[in-house]
Amino acid sequence: MTETNALSPSQFLDFLLHAAPVRPVFVWGPPGIGKSALVEQFAASVGLECVSLLGSQLAPEDLIGVPQITPEGTSRFCPPSNIARKEPYCLFLDELNACSLDVQRAFYSLIHERRIGEYRLPAGSVVIGAGNRAQDMAIVKPLSSALINRMVHVHLKVHAGEWLDWASRSGLHPVVLDYLRLRPDHLWSAPPKTEEPFSTPRSWHLVSDILKEYGDPIPASALESVPAGCLTPAHSTQFRAFVKMQDQVGAVERLFHKDGRWPDKPEDRDILWFLAQGFRAKLIKELPVAEEDLSSDARLLVHRAIALLKSLAQLSPEMAQTAVVGEPGTPEFPAWFMVRILRDLPRLVGRG
Repeated sequence: MTETNALSPSQFLDFLLHAAPVRPVFVWGPPGIGKSALVEQFAASVGLECVSLLGSQLAPEDLIGVPQITPEGTSRFCPPSNIARKEPYCLFLDELNACSLDVQRAFYSLIHERRIGEYRLPAGSVVIGAGNRAQDMAIVKPLSSALINRMVHVHLKVHAGEWLDWASRSGLHPVVLDYLRLRPDHLWSAPPKTEEPFSTPRSWHLVSDILKEYGDPIPASALESVPAGCLTPAHSTQFRAFVKMQDQVGAVERLFHKDGRWPDKPEDRDILWFLAQGFRAKLIKELPVAEEDLSSDARLLVHRAIALLKSLAQLSPEMAQTAVVGEPGTPEFPAWFMVRILRDLPRLVGRG
């Protein structure tokens, strides 16, 4: 399924408000970005109970029920009680594209006609499906064309600003909020091809919950194990460094002062990595796309940045190169600034 015009969480809720009452909706998105929670939020906002079915754990009889003999000597299928309700509700078919083809066929009449055998969903009920994409390295099966054509499809994307607003209202751990305000690009990363943790809004919520259980100050052992067990490895390393630097507020900004310097002790390697990434993020945020748009302050920033890159290259050529090139999928420096680096530090651009 090709992702086009993906919606933020607030846009998705508005979309459901208008589309779900009249047509079944299927929402696509990677794991851990809040699809299920948003559907439950939508149902609550319109006064409907949300009944969730997990496609990967369903058999056809879980939907159509089992046959029973009537007093007239005929048989009829009796759908399960969690589906056969008298009041309107929101039926959420989670991981719909992880179910077998037999289960998909059982969904046809439910999605198209809002009917299972002789039972019809009460008027005012809504049907919403959700699933991961093939590129998410999740357990998915191709949806039949008949099932695809019975629903309106929408993609959900991560929106750091909206998530941080929600996380702040929900009382997530302050250090998680502070870090993601500084590095919103670390809220989500694409699922890796190897079996290792990766960052999503859900995994950051996990980090917050566990750290709150430890209390303050966070023990060193927890700071090592908790992020490593939940987040993309590079994000985990930088988060640990950030927590260690909480008593050094403004460390990235101080780098750009005349007397600012990189930490050079071996035990501060993770802090050096965090500062290098913060250095890169600050430049991407503040440097204009066109060199002619440089202000006098920005010209001083460029001069200082080149000096800092030279000193970082002396400490760690690998970190200096990463600060220049960035991680895969991250924004790039303006072309004119890369020309400056190529002129003054050709090895950093020419490596790899």
